[in-house]
Amino acid sequence: MLELKEIRRDLHQIPELGFQEIKTQQYLLEKIKDFQTDRVSIQLWKTGILVFVAGLAPEKTIGFRADMDGLPIMEKTNLAFSSLHQGKMHACGHDFHMTIGLGALQHMIENPIKDNCLFIFQPAEEGPGGALPLMQSEQFNDWRPDVIFALHIAPELPVGTVSSKPGLLFANTSELYLDFTGKGGHAAYPHLTRDMAVAASSFIVQMQQIVSRNINPLEGAVVTIGKMESGFVQNAIAETARLEGTIRTEHPNAIQTVKNRLEKMAKGFEMAYDCSITIDYGANYYQVYNDHQLVERFSEIIQATDLNYIQADAAMTGEDFGYMLKDIPGFMFWLGVDSEYGLHHAQLNPDEDALFVGVEAVTKTIKMLSL
Repeated sequence: MLELKEIRRDLHQIPELGFQEIKTQQYLLEKIKDFQTDRVSIQLWKTGILVFVAGLAPEKTIGFRADMDGLPIMEKTNLAFSSLHQGKMHACGHDFHMTIGLGALQHMIENPIKDNCLFIFQPAEEGPGGALPLMQSEQFNDWRPDVIFALHIAPELPVGTVSSKPGLLFANTSELYLDFTGKGGHAAYPHLTRDMAVAASSFIVQMQQIVSRNINPLEGAVVTIGKMESGFVQNAIAETARLEGTIRTEHPNAIQTVKNRLEKMAKGFEMAYDCSITIDYGANYYQVYNDHQLVERFSEIIQATDLNYIQADAAMTGEDFGYMLKDIPGFMFWLGVDSEYGLHHAQLNPDEDALFVGVEAVTKTIKMLSL
């Protein structure tokens, strides 16, 4: 039996960013080969891994997705197994997701079922987005699942609790980058310049009206600027400015409405401030929309165990697993890990007992989907 806590700690020490998961891929392959049989086939896709487990009398293929990448965050947990990669951390629980995937994979190999299983260790969930290009790959389509599911750790939930809901679970999301270019100069001669610190600041203020005056108030939407850069010295007027943020909406069409308004605002600001503005939407993720019937069956299965099932609320978080659910029936659920600090926090410290809960939930779900 795999030592789940040891594996999680090994993975926690080697976080790698999207499509850079070379050490992570090699580590997973070494573990997978330890219990490989003639029923198991492996294909690599970029820095990801697809593991196919042949069923005894297959009628379909059941997929489970575990994401692999870390985040560009300096870890501050002071754990004995803290990240060895400076400035990078598994601050979103992907070390948990991979470990649970390995544990469930071993269980399904040792306890074969009727149908095929596909375990997907997917790179680049945090960015630039690995799910969509993976789905378009030859490797994925060789073993394309008929149904698929995934989990995500939930720091706010206690260990032993899982949570999901039918319908919308995660929002549609888009990154947002705006670059302003004007004319710099001495602080004493503002009339000879085009101040981009002022232009970008005004743009942020005006952005606050996009949601309130363009999106149905009964539909959720968020436009947030989380980072602003402008200028280099206190007595010079800034020639450039950069805004970095995110767009999140409840409905797929609303995200395009927001983008259209941003682009019209940018054209108006170019005239008003005599500058140029470029917009880059970076990575875009489709909503995580759970299959109603499958979530109902999942809740029934969990409630028949010692685990606790609770109904989740929809959240404005984003997940590229949404692209998989757009084309393949399935769902995602939350796994309680009882951490004082939340996702993407430098002190996130999930309770490792949740690893065993995760393996139990995943294996029971696979068996449920095979019925």
